[in-house]
Amino acid sequence: MDLPVNHFKAALRDGQRQIGLWSSIADSSVCELLAGCGYDWMMLDTEHSTYGPAEVIEFLRTLAPYPVSPVDRPAWNDPVEIKKLLDAGAQTILIPYVQSAEEAHAAAAAVTYPPEGIRGVSGITRATRYGTVSNYARRAREEICLLVQVETREALSRLDEIASVPGVDGVFFGPADIAASFGHVGDPSHPEVCAAILEGMAHLEKKGVPSGILSLDQEFLGQAANAGASFIAVDVDSGLLRRAAVARRSEWADIR
Repeated sequence: MDLPVNHFKAALRDGQRQIGLWSSIADSSVCELLAGCGYDWMMLDTEHSTYGPAEVIEFLRTLAPYPVSPVDRPAWNDPVEIKKLLDAGAQTILIPYVQSAEEAHAAAAAVTYPPEGIRGVSGITRATRYGTVSNYARRAREEICLLVQVETREALSRLDEIASVPGVDGVFFGPADIAASFGHVGDPSHPEVCAAILEGMAHLEKKGVPSGILSLDQEFLGQAANAGASFIAVDVDSGLLRRAAVARRSEWADIR
């Protein structure tokens, strides 16, 4: 069996913008429903949700028949957590809270087999299609996409060195945490925060490094796209559900 192609990584490499959706509801039926909605990628988030690797492997199976690329976020830059997601079959990993080139190097090592990295070797996993992918251990890194998340003022000041680490395929900006680090907690659309992110994106575009973001502020997302953002998450499943439910109820507010 051939090594599965990572279409998300290929699109980044080809400069194709990809529109995504954040998945935080720990239910495979919700995941499946959203998989057919036309998004290019879907974030499976184990950092700010109740699900972990066991649910991720189920969601990866759920998404497999659909033309949407899964992106998996571990709870931390932890090689043990990362290893579990990779063995489950994840090919695109978003590492949260990367503060320095050293931490980016650690993330790159965690997704790479020795001697270049430290990923543990296991032959009978979903990633290897249970031992049937030819030369998986030698070729796995070709299709693994490593994204690192910049979430603080400190990380922004080190953006160039983080983005320059070999093996980093893209940089993701986290507006909520960046806002907190700037003293604007709870206000990710603050002008100072938006300006810092847009400046970072424009810098990365000049370097040829793909950048990404999640925001519910659609006007700001348009600005991010103009600044060069390559992979843009435009909403969160739980937020979509609540807004739709509230809107429908408001239509019937005067009817008893």
